Amino acid sequence: MAKPADTRTAGRKPVAKATRTAAETEKIRAALAARRDELRAEYDQTLSEITELQRDRLTDSAGDDQADTGTKTFEREQEISLANSILERITQVERALERLDEGGYGWCERCGNPIPVERLAAFPSATLCVTCKQLEERR
Repeated sequence: MAKPADTRTAGRKPVAKATRTAAETEKIRAALAARRDELRAEYDQTLSEITELQRDRLTDSAGDDQADTGTKTFEREQEISLANSILERITQVERALERLDEGGYGWCERCGNPIPVERLAAFPSATLCVTCKQLEERR
């Protein structure tokens, strides 16, 4: 019995991957590393602020009613969500650096087509081309 065709790659011819120069690769690596370092500094700052705010909340909680407690809980959850978002962006940039080392940076992980330079300029850690990303977001 024949295997069903993969609908993601059916009808598409493989694109030969162009090689980038060592200078281009190093320029990309430096930009990604700089972005990772910025995000790590932002993450460390956010964690520091969360810790300080938690300390302040613990010392200033006498006489809180349910609304005050709820507000403080909501604010803490927002701060933690922000920190997790920053951590996720760090992970994305680190994954982009890994893909650069492996030779897969700039190529869609789903269809294998090149990711447009404009998309990489706007979102350097992109792993999907515009078409595949749009399909993913529709699901």
